Amino acid sequence: MKRAFAVARVADALDPGCLIVVCNGMIGRELYTHADAPSRFYMIGSMGLASSIGLGLALVQPSRTVVVFDGDGNVLMNLGTLASVAAAAPSNFYHVVFDNAAHGSTGDQRTISDRVPLDAVARAAGYRSVARARDERALADALPSFFQTQAPAMLVVDVERGNQPGIGRVDLPPPELTARFLQRATLKIRTASDHNGHIHGN
Repeated sequence: MKRAFAVARVADALDPGCLIVVCNGMIGRELYTHADAPSRFYMIGSMGLASSIGLGLALVQPSRTVVVFDGDGNVLMNLGTLASVAAAAPSNFYHVVFDNAAHGSTGDQRTISDRVPLDAVARAAGYRSVARARDERALADALPSFFQTQAPAMLVVDVERGNQPGIGRVDLPPPELTARFLQRATLKIRTASDHNGHIHGN
């Protein structure tokens, strides 16, 4: 199935209250084009770190469902985070990996996810629930129950190589993306009068 189709189907299956962290590259552009919302944080750069940010968010917001939209290249870039997620075991962390065995944003150079199956790695690391959807029907069957499975959980979605022609970029500047997401995530940025620039909870 096309990656943009799969991204849209997963997004449509989510509760509006979910907090979503999206990896850099085409997956973020596809989600932004399909259905942008303040509860969605797009990585403009920092390849591989969506899962790390999602883990931190899940730990400080345990009452909120946190969903990470990731690509196989991004997961392989920061593979150690799978172990960190499993060790921390946040019960609200859901990891959706769109796997085309390629770096789709830079010319479809091959990754190694066709030889190192990421669902098997997540299972070995200690994710509590792991599933794989290999086609549209399997994805449709998996989505109604996946976000109710025991977490941390991973759903790997097999998608075709290739990008949606003419898809636009995330055109909001990073400070605006951050501010609106923090507001939706019930976090806030301290002002200068707080004497530092750290992020903290309400």
